[in-house]
Amino acid sequence: MTDQTFRLAPDATLLTPVRVGAIEAANRVFMAPLTRSRAQSDATPSDLAALYYSQRAGAGLIISEATAICEQANGAYMNTPGIYTDRHQEAWSDIADAVHAGGGKMFVQLWHVGRMAHPDISGFETVGPSAVAADMLTHTPSGKQPLPVPRELTEREIGTIIGQFRGAARRAVDAGMDGVEIHSANGYLLHEFLSDVVNLRTDAYGGSAENRARLTAEVVEAVADEIGADRVGLRISPGNGAGDMRENDQVGAYEALLNRIRPLGMAYLHVLIDPSTQTFGALRALWPDTLVLNTGRDTGTDFCQLESLVDWGAASAVAVGRSWLANPDLIDRLLLGAELNEPDVATFYASGPAGYVDYPTLAEAEPQSA
Repeated sequence: MTDQTFRLAPDATLLTPVRVGAIEAANRVFMAPLTRSRAQSDATPSDLAALYYSQRAGAGLIISEATAICEQANGAYMNTPGIYTDRHQEAWSDIADAVHAGGGKMFVQLWHVGRMAHPDISGFETVGPSAVAADMLTHTPSGKQPLPVPRELTEREIGTIIGQFRGAARRAVDAGMDGVEIHSANGYLLHEFLSDVVNLRTDAYGGSAENRARLTAEVVEAVADEIGADRVGLRISPGNGAGDMRENDQVGAYEALLNRIRPLGMAYLHVLIDPSTQTFGALRALWPDTLVLNTGRDTGTDFCQLESLVDWGAASAVAVGRSWLANPDLIDRLLLGAELNEPDVATFYASGPAGYVDYPTLAEAEPQSA
């Protein structure tokens, strides 16, 4: 267990409902997307996934682990899920039913990993905005290997990928999900296009801030057209170095992006960033609508800080990762000021139920402490 000295008052702003596009979230403590590497070999979600997510239905909104829009979009990690076949859709439908039965709401996060893929995992050639490799090693079936130099995508291929995001979003909503979140953060394909260091293109998708923002904007527009903008969220992480991502310009492309998509009336913008930075202040000024903040802390969540940020209006809601991972009853624990389960890092990306569906609630832990 880990010490938890912060206790939320029953009338705390974090616990009040918030409108998120087409849905109303019961509280403002959302579950952040968390890669768990437990999908089956064909990218179908694990048989335990419905239980895992439904255990955490107390979150205002669950945002699923990153989910591939097509077979070629996977390849950064082994055993990550997809939503591009009927079998995938059926599994996500079971998950949606389980979460809704528990009173929860859920969006599926859609991604294409871009230059972060390795052919030994994906089975396909690695692609990206330009032939600029991420200087990283990745875990493959044969051990750690460096990521390859990606092949630059053609404009025709870019159009295909936009259509695949649209198709995956349709499958998610048809499966019963409340919406989707488009992943344009953490060094994956859409984030790569936003970067003025990784994206060296000279066509309509590179060069100026508006051009670098074009792919993410066109994906958002296509998905909004398919399922309704009020069921679409977008995740960005300006300046985030994950995936060997580098950006000299941490505002220009994002300003162009937000100015283009804000009139759509999206459900929310999800920003992974340190809220004390000038970049966050600039983004918040550009996006006065529903904003979900993830501070990116991996040393424990400061709920006192998060309550203050939401109280002040700096964020509409917060996305929390490891605290939800290890505490299915997180809201109850915060109300009681109870200790939190310590996340087991060794099982984050393991297989099976350990560290996945076996974290105890307070009620389940009580007989053990008697």
